[in-house]
Amino acid sequence: MRPLSLFMGHILFPIRSLQSKTRAISSRNIGIIASKRVRMEKRDESHGNNGVETTARSINPRVDKLQQFVRSDSTGGWEDSWEQDVTPWDLGQPTPVILHLHQTGALPKGRALVPGCGSGYDVVAIACPERHVVGLDISNRAIMKAEELSSSSPNASYFTFSKADFFTWSPTELFDLIIDYTFFCAIEPDMRLAWAKRIHDILKPGGELITLMFPISDQVGGPPYKVSVSDYEEVLHPMGFKAISIVDNELAIRPRQGREKLGRWKRSSAQSSL
Repeated sequence: MRPLSLFMGHILFPIRSLQSKTRAISSRNIGIIASKRVRMEKRDESHGNNGVETTARSINPRVDKLQQFVRSDSTGGWEDSWEQDVTPWDLGQPTPVILHLHQTGALPKGRALVPGCGSGYDVVAIACPERHVVGLDISNRAIMKAEELSSSSPNASYFTFSKADFFTWSPTELFDLIIDYTFFCAIEPDMRLAWAKRIHDILKPGGELITLMFPISDQVGGPPYKVSVSDYEEVLHPMGFKAISIVDNELAIRPRQGREKLGRWKRSSAQSSL
């Protein structure tokens, strides 16, 4: 949120009583504006808690806490974040654009993977008889929460959750679709080439990778680490991926609008190494 600026003009009144009244009115107006500003900031913070955000005033305190966890332990820090409910990336619902693609029949059928699935909302949302979805997360607490939330889902036979490290996990079958959202930006930037190599190895030739690119910004540090389209191209092109489309995500949640793009990539037809 941009800070409000208050510009007060200078009005001279020849009568002292009018000056006094004017000062009283001005003070009251300033108080009203300040009160509105506080309410607006609180409202924006409540929205921001649903996403990994920074503002012009300060970083989201939950993001700050998350970064402390991960800096102290790059693996166990994610478990700590779930243990203490410091999960600012968790929307508490399926990602709107992913749900839209599913509902409009725009997602490939077959086997799908959501690495860094967290609470599993996207996994459950897109699972159907034509698409079996695997949700993967390094945090045992995250997987437990995902299983608890989805235990009574009517489509429960079409998805599974697994606790594993994406970079060392070996699936028994390749995938037709992989969806990455707040995973690429969560890993250290020097691990991005390994990320692309792993995506290549477990995705079928001709399979599709969907990347929700966030946060596209000039922020420093992380997670989340800033991303750009060129960051994805730099690691995916050498692996034989070609962009089908890269567009602004018009369905991004409000705090992320203008800082998120939807990328769709096709893997080359060369044989996978799995």
